[in-house]
Amino acid sequence: MSDALRAAAEAWLAIDPDPDTVAELRALLDAGDERGLADRFGTRLEFGTAGLRGALGAGPNRMNRVVVMRTSAGLAGFLAARTDRPSVVVGHDARHKSDVFARDAAEVLAAAGVQVTLLPRALPTPVLAFAVRDLGASAGVMITASHNPAPDNGYKLYLGGPDAGSQLVSPDDARVLEQIDAVTAEGGLPPRSDAVTVAGDDLLERYVAATARLAAGVHGDLPWVYTPMHGVGLATVRRVLDAAGLPSPVVVASQADPDPDFPTAPFPNPEEPGTLDAAFEAASASGAALVLANDPDADRLAVALPDGAGGWRRDGADGSSGWRRLSGNETGLLLGWTIAATSGAAGGTLATSIVSTPGLQRIADRFGFGFAPTLTGFKWISRAPALLFGFEEALGYLVDPQTVRDKDGVSALVVVLREAVRLAADGRTLEDRLAEIEAAIGRFDSDQISLRVADLGEIGAIMTRLRERPPTWIGDLAVESVDDLKDGLDGLPPSDVLRFALGGGARLVVRPSGTEPKLKAYLDVWSDAATPDARRSETDARLSSLREAVAALLTP
Repeated sequence: MSDALRAAAEAWLAIDPDPDTVAELRALLDAGDERGLADRFGTRLEFGTAGLRGALGAGPNRMNRVVVMRTSAGLAGFLAARTDRPSVVVGHDARHKSDVFARDAAEVLAAAGVQVTLLPRALPTPVLAFAVRDLGASAGVMITASHNPAPDNGYKLYLGGPDAGSQLVSPDDARVLEQIDAVTAEGGLPPRSDAVTVAGDDLLERYVAATARLAAGVHGDLPWVYTPMHGVGLATVRRVLDAAGLPSPVVVASQADPDPDFPTAPFPNPEEPGTLDAAFEAASASGAALVLANDPDADRLAVALPDGAGGWRRDGADGSSGWRRLSGNETGLLLGWTIAATSGAAGGTLATSIVSTPGLQRIADRFGFGFAPTLTGFKWISRAPALLFGFEEALGYLVDPQTVRDKDGVSALVVVLREAVRLAADGRTLEDRLAEIEAAIGRFDSDQISLRVADLGEIGAIMTRLRERPPTWIGDLAVESVDDLKDGLDGLPPSDVLRFALGGGARLVVRPSGTEPKLKAYLDVWSDAATPDARRSETDARLSSLREAVAALLTP
């Protein structure tokens, strides 16, 4: 083991206040585990698409109390340069160490002269995002790893003031990191203070009231099933439903209570196969007409319908369950259509990421609204001008931008349930609404291909090849144009993304993952054939052919 690596570990041991990570680090040193130590001390966590996120453990490349405290001291330095009287609201979910990290962050910020409000208990991420705007805070910190596996946690950062409660973006992320570097270089731990205000329940009630207003005037009954996926959504969802007068659900008992180990969903992302099986069983047993699921911090929403004829089946079909999970794109079009059709706003904008379905632009055009494509992540979507609605295909929906400037699985749930109740009163279903949308704008279907690599250089080589020798055909579809976003394009910031417009209204977007050693390809096809069966047949064939051709195109 190198002297430098051992010295770094020993220096960490000298300041680490957490007996769990101290024990972990001592065990690695005693075992002479150079690889384990290098993994923890050879690099560090950096702000990505949603702030800091990583596995719990010792060292700068893990989520732990030292990282949280130094990050919070860096945030305090950044805010001091930004405003004269900084204030921060801090929240947390129910993951391992979340409450400890939240208290650490709050007390370090308070010691730096920041006015700090700590949320009173584990609550959904959208409540924290709401609190930044509601309290007029300079920033917000949410301790969460969203739908990541149980060993992970994270530090999600929002900015107030001119950022209006949106997530951190460049160049401010680099400025925060500069401040964290300065704190780290000093060694030791930053001071802390218990001069922290704990928020009262009135803040949550204001969020509940604002969210419940989305269902104003809608009454009726509908049998449905809900799961919070072992997360923190249930209590808040119940309060919102009561305030809105919407029907109460059958709750999946095995997933109802917060549990940081996620025993029935090791990867607690409702996009993952199998995660909704318990909800499907409960729905079939209770005669439900709808299944709704939040991820553990309740900022995402999954929707499932009885598996009847029609609709897009590819992303969630399960012929044995009798239920099909809608894709994120499908739910995005459902919500986008609903909001565009009922909004009285003039000059508003519908926004989605460049890897999500092009169908939202068709909806915006049909109802006379603007359309804004953005880079991946709600830190970009939330900043679209005059925003009415934004979404991305990974089950994230922003339906009430005046209340929360981030994806919000609770308010999205309210809008989906409201529409289901409203349609049921007329003898119709959400499936009927999807058919109506398809008849109006054509059928959009989508898929993803992920190429995992052992050597990150392979990703760069493939992107270079596609830039230097772009294909003229991909399968049997002609390449009509290629957009390279490496230097920015049409108001989009620079990004390592290639977008291919293909014949027949198809599209391919290729980009490296921001969080994993993967190259991702997003495939979209479209059909305006005369009948639903013909449209489905056409998009199925096009997508199958495109998938095969793209897999070959991305071969290293």
